[in-house]
Amino acid sequence: MKKTINRTNITAHLIEYQLNMVGKTLVDTFDDDMWYFNWTMTHQQHKEFKKYAIPLLKKVFKFNNRKAYVNYEWFNVQFGLRIKG
Repeated sequence: MKKTINRTNITAHLIEYQLNMVGKTLVDTFDDDMWYFNWTMTHQQHKEFKKYAIPLLKKVFKFNNRKAYVNYEWFNVQFGLRIKG
């Protein structure tokens, strides 16, 4: 059964989605204390993630484009994987 994405679980969903893009899961972070420094994503993966995340933020929170973008940027600073290259 697919879990509905809502205001209470969107952060966890976006983190898990981003990690899945690089072949990892949230559980994998428990085994690697340096995961933030060891795991990166490409510029293309970052663009794809942004393309997924902003419309989802708009839908869940009923944000306009600007508000969704600002909140995405905040999320990216707090939880985003580093971009290699």
